[in-house]
Amino acid sequence: MAPSSSRRSSYSRRAQYGVFTGYVAAGIGAVLGAVLLGLSLWSPSNWQGPRGLASEAVAPVAEAGATARTGGQGFFGSIAGYFRAGSQNAELKEEVELARIRLQEAKAVEQENQRLKVLLGLAEQEVGPVAVARLVGSTASSTRRFAYLGAGKNDGVAIGMPVRGPRGVVGRVLETSANISRVLLLTDSQSVLPVRLADEDVVAFAEGRGDGRLQIRLINLGINPLEPGDVMVTSGAGGYYRPGIAVAILTEITDDGGIARIISDPAATDYVSVEPIWQPEAVAGAQQPVDQVLAE
Repeated sequence: MAPSSSRRSSYSRRAQYGVFTGYVAAGIGAVLGAVLLGLSLWSPSNWQGPRGLASEAVAPVAEAGATARTGGQGFFGSIAGYFRAGSQNAELKEEVELARIRLQEAKAVEQENQRLKVLLGLAEQEVGPVAVARLVGSTASSTRRFAYLGAGKNDGVAIGMPVRGPRGVVGRVLETSANISRVLLLTDSQSVLPVRLADEDVVAFAEGRGDGRLQIRLINLGINPLEPGDVMVTSGAGGYYRPGIAVAILTEITDDGGIARIISDPAATDYVSVEPIWQPEAVAGAQQPVDQVLAE
């Protein structure tokens, strides 16, 4: 059998030439890179231009990557914010509710300051009050209508003295102790107050009904001149109250007078002023014993 030929084909020669050329190019590139690295280390300032060109060449790719990274962070941040929205809404609702409570408290303080200013205005009148104090309690659940005042004998309060709120008469002092007084309210069934029509000389008595309203009974019977909306004020008769203090507003008309709503509602009154008796000499001879006033 004839031996195989030892010569290589043309295809094998081309492959050998390609491999050899690749080695040569790689070697030249390595040498060139080493030379450039050495030159850059030896004189860095001479390579600012090439570095700038290289940076500008890769800038679009870097910008696209940064945009994609930022967009990804925003997307994941939106997802996280969505899941946190529930707890954030609950916190905001709680803050709004707290703000509303603080606002109502501020309004209450403002209204109390206004009431105190009104009482100070009453104190600046010709007849100064004996004391200014707070109503500390009342008998809302009882058939009698009393209130308790945070001032007593130590403050100069005496039995029979009128008690007045910012809007009008509340009642008069019935009993006193060292620091507390009991007040007979106008709406009590045993309370009788001489009154008159504010703009006319029509006199009557305001009697407590025990239900928060007053029964107005005319002294001179005949044609009833009263109308709903009329304002009744103190007449000064009896000597306890100075004339001209607001008492009640008529809401209904009856044959002998009418039914009125008290102007200075004790339930809506915090601070009151205790005034001296207008005519002590007139009261001294006609004052009833306390036990008789308290009788059912």
